[in-house]
Amino acid sequence: MPYADLSQPIRSGMPVFPGDPPVSVSPHATVEADGYRVSSVDCGSHTGTHVDAPSHTEADGRTVDDFAVSRFAWDAVLVDLRDRDPRGRIRPADLPAVEADVVVLRTGWDAHWGDPRYFEHPFLTPDAARHCVEHGYDVAIDALNVDPTPTDAAAADEPEGFQAHHELLGNDCLVVENLANLAGLPDRFELLAMPLQLAGGDGAPVRAVARYD
Repeated sequence: MPYADLSQPIRSGMPVFPGDPPVSVSPHATVEADGYRVSSVDCGSHTGTHVDAPSHTEADGRTVDDFAVSRFAWDAVLVDLRDRDPRGRIRPADLPAVEADVVVLRTGWDAHWGDPRYFEHPFLTPDAARHCVEHGYDVAIDALNVDPTPTDAAAADEPEGFQAHHELLGNDCLVVENLANLAGLPDRFELLAMPLQLAGGDGAPVRAVARYD
């Protein structure tokens, strides 16, 4: 059974949401000096490919460790949205209405990882997020954010704040962001994205993997 790694590697200086902690990975102990190697890793809970728990935006939302590990294994349906313009809207009509646990939104924006263009990604409208809630979908995307990320290029009529996050996380629908390498996947596959078991965590980095026939 083939596997595909859908994760962005964690390294110093990698992209983060504006205002989030910068990422630093540096030597703490070395083989030459200490006889073993240990790295110091300093990062936020939403670093790289990660899962958002409801407590990320909801005052009384559940945390990462409130969920059974089985909650992070999904029957996934892939949605091809590579025709979106920068800051393009993903609307309900763009989304499926099939039996699945998670919709994986392939915008192609992972190709801009490390470039300022990465912050000008497509995003879910509040109505599209509501569509996902109504169909019982969690949401995963190969972009920084399911909501628009604030930049100087933002349009005046874009949804403000974290409306898609509130719609999804407020209804216990999980969000996975910063996926990569969706090219070549079938329309249906199993998505595995197990978060670090951060006690009380509002989110956590994941090693996201696709498994398929």
